[in-house]
Amino acid sequence: NPVDDAFDDLFRGFLMRPVRYDSPQTPQIKVDVSEDDKAFLVHAEIPGVKKEDIKVSIEGNQVAISAEIKKEKEIKDGEKVLRSERYFGQVARAFSLAQDVDDASAEASYKDGVLVLTLPKRASSSSRTLAIK
Repeated sequence: NPVDDAFDDLFRGFLMRPVRYDSPQTPQIKVDVSEDDKAFLVHAEIPGVKKEDIKVSIEGNQVAISAEIKKEKEIKDGEKVLRSERYFGQVARAFSLAQDVDDASAEASYKDGVLVLTLPKRASSSSRTLAIK
């Protein structure tokens, strides 16, 4: 039946059409790294999070930053809620530095959406020549 076939085509086209949701974009961590003779200085942009929700781990020359993002936005007209958006998730960034970090002396601070890490370079181990007896 041509009418049934047309209906099937229309229905199939409707099901195959991608659905777009008006959702907040997942934020990314932007990182700037600079260094001097003694330390690496890392600036990481992580806006809209509490410092308690940020984790930094250091292992050798590997640095990993992660944060829990919790965003809620409500648009109200008087007492009536017109739209409510919530986003809960995690962002993470990991990178390698040119030299191992002295993690015992590393420092971190967070202000105005920017995490600042001061990562002192680990003194390179001195080589030692063994005397053969």
